[in-house]
Amino acid sequence: MGLKTTAFGGDRLEKLRSNGVVARRRMRMWIIRAMTLVLLCTCLVQLMALGETWGPRVLKGWPSCFSRESAAAATLEVKSSLELPDRVLPAKRVYKNNGYLMVSCNGGLNQMRAAICDMVAIARYLNVTLIVPELDKTSFWNDPSEFRDIFDVDHFITSLRDEVRILKELPPRVKRRVELGMVYTMPPISWSDISYYQNQVLPLIQKYKVVHLNRTDARLANNGQPLEIQRLRCRVNFNALRFTPQIEDLGRKVIKILRQNGPFMVLHLRYEMDMLAFSGCTQGCNKEEVNELTRMRYAYPWWKEKIINSDLKRKDGLCPLTPEETALTLRALDIDCNIQIYIAAGEIYGGQRRMNRLAVAYPNLVRKETLLESSDLRFFQNHSSQMAALDYLVSLKSDIFVPTYDGNMAKVVEGHRRYLGYKKTILLDRRLLVNLIDQYKSGSLTWDEFSAAVKDIHAERMGNPTERLVIPDKPKEEDYFYANPQECLQQLDENDP
Repeated sequence: MGLKTTAFGGDRLEKLRSNGVVARRRMRMWIIRAMTLVLLCTCLVQLMALGETWGPRVLKGWPSCFSRESAAAATLEVKSSLELPDRVLPAKRVYKNNGYLMVSCNGGLNQMRAAICDMVAIARYLNVTLIVPELDKTSFWNDPSEFRDIFDVDHFITSLRDEVRILKELPPRVKRRVELGMVYTMPPISWSDISYYQNQVLPLIQKYKVVHLNRTDARLANNGQPLEIQRLRCRVNFNALRFTPQIEDLGRKVIKILRQNGPFMVLHLRYEMDMLAFSGCTQGCNKEEVNELTRMRYAYPWWKEKIINSDLKRKDGLCPLTPEETALTLRALDIDCNIQIYIAAGEIYGGQRRMNRLAVAYPNLVRKETLLESSDLRFFQNHSSQMAALDYLVSLKSDIFVPTYDGNMAKVVEGHRRYLGYKKTILLDRRLLVNLIDQYKSGSLTWDEFSAAVKDIHAERMGNPTERLVIPDKPKEEDYFYANPQECLQQLDENDP
């Protein structure tokens, strides 16, 4: 019994010793695991901090290792790739993120469109992260549309990811800084070289982490920029800025309806209240209308010019053609009186009274409102930028495009039609035209003489290849980059039609 007891006691002792060894081993394993976990957490924190500085592109394919916004961006990209299976996304560009650029665009749709192209190019050059631009909601049009209401925002972000990082909103930590007022807001100097942004704006971004540009119209020079900057402006304009599927589909519907009835011309008849008030052009207006336009001009403080001589402006070619002058011009150019003419414009000032002569000369006048059912446009009502987007799409596809004033839409569409193969765009010389019209009306010219002169002055103004006019130190007077982006255009062979 004693031996058994001893044996039993020995066995128990050995078990206790074994259990003690196992417990110590387990304790060591627990300590090692705990230390490993602490080390991993420390590494993760360091990588997240690194991500704020270097962005998610340091390790391709590992965006979630850097920050929550990177993970969200990766999720967005996966979603976009699922939605667009036919499109291969470009590889992300790797660069050190110098900070964040916020922009608030000003003006109408096409002024903002050009500005967005400029801001992408600037963000790319400065190696910063661009936040999806905010659109103007306080201008004459009072359009509440957001970027995503007009443009395909996912396509915009993913199609440019090989050039610049674009986010829909600031990362949470950075957003809190902005909410606390830790942001630098400024209007950049108009017509600036890219070097201005490198030397003046980038240091501010590096200092404040976030810079907000609160005006964007014509803030990048037309000429003298690096070729890669000019081509990126084109890439954004012609490829990245795609309208929403809803707008694109409705545009195709309008074009299909027009094509069923043969060729069509788009007339950008910029005889609208805002343009007449801004320019001070009152040709053909009665006294009451002149007073109304004057009151409106004084109501907008950012319209600097208040006292305007309408007659002098018209003679200098600085006024939009009236509907009556437009009818004479089209007839003089031998535009077929039976052609469909799509009016790409808002409400014509003076209404039917001012449109009568044009309608008599060209009875096949149509508008989106007459081609579509009211149900098609119900979501576009009171959204002038979305309506303008429809006009833009139709203008690109027309057989002939004729703007009666060289505003932003006229210029941007002109450049886009050049990019599409120098499609026929009649660029009216208003200064010479109004002089010829006055001579014809006074009897100094016969109709044949008037028509021949109009054709002669426009023979080389049909959207054909030309060099962009450069006027040093006078950017407002030289040719606009977006009207003739020659760095991005394929020159036609001399034997081509």
